Amino acid sequence: MRRRDLITLIGGVAVGWPLSTRAQQPSGLRRIGLLMAWREDDMEVQAWLRVFHNELEKLGWIEDRNVKFEYRWVGNDTGVMLAAASDIVAAKPDLVISSGSPTTAILLGQTRTIPIVFVNLVDPVGQGFVASLSRPGGNATGLVNLEPSMAGKWVELIKEVVPRVARIAVPFNPASTPYADSYLKYFKSAAQALGVEMVASPVADLAELESFVAVEAREPNTGLVPVPSGFMRGHLIAPAIARSDLPAVSFDREFPKDGGLMSYGNDISDNYRKAAVFVDRILKGEKPSELPVQMPVKFELIVNLKVAHRLGLTVPQTLLVAADEVIE
Repeated sequence: MRRRDLITLIGGVAVGWPLSTRAQQPSGLRRIGLLMAWREDDMEVQAWLRVFHNELEKLGWIEDRNVKFEYRWVGNDTGVMLAAASDIVAAKPDLVISSGSPTTAILLGQTRTIPIVFVNLVDPVGQGFVASLSRPGGNATGLVNLEPSMAGKWVELIKEVVPRVARIAVPFNPASTPYADSYLKYFKSAAQALGVEMVASPVADLAELESFVAVEAREPNTGLVPVPSGFMRGHLIAPAIARSDLPAVSFDREFPKDGGLMSYGNDISDNYRKAAVFVDRILKGEKPSELPVQMPVKFELIVNLKVAHRLGLTVPQTLLVAADEVIE
């Protein structure tokens, strides 16, 4: 991605597909819009996008030669997201990349004809984005990054490292987690199976998350697992959780790198690589309605041994051997 391709206004959203850009486009140049519910300066997201662009180049799609990218960086602001989606749809690109559930829901509310490839979301059938995983049936298809049933795995990981744990605190952000109930169902059943109490709470912003964490940290034998969402990204929430000394596991690999105990989740960069294949097939004439949604197959376990030692925890050798990365 090149800086000159970004037309950014206050709030991080580029508005309007430039008429001058359209006029200068070579004949046959395909246009791809990207609605990104992240900040442009998020280095992890930029790394995902490099994987996406590199894979497209391998498939023959070269920027400014036969394809043009237009980004809209919208963060978690729903109003900005709506305006940006409207702008993208009005420009009638050949295809739109959607970064997650909120952006996909908004895009599908504005177009049922422009192909949409979602890269990172949960339960597309349950959210009404596709008719089925094998036959999406509409103008959207793409990649799932996690399944709600993984909640059980996270609870098991906490229990394995902290056998005495008796409570699992589960914060979720309603604005970025319309699928929270699906996760909470699995959290509850996993907690009951292990004889652990589950305490779930909505948090609207980082201040509410910090307040929730502080309260839960006063309860003995408590662990924490956030419900996956853009809001609950590791580098955003790890410092607040690390200050509480709560043992916690996240879906996001950045979490242990920024002071959390563990993470277990899908390799998102692999999703962006595969998204490039979807783009290639659609631009070459295939219909999103006939391209099956792909489920995650590549997962990573990362353990921060320094945090474990600080919390007085002994990580079982079996986990250390199984881990894809151990931070010492």
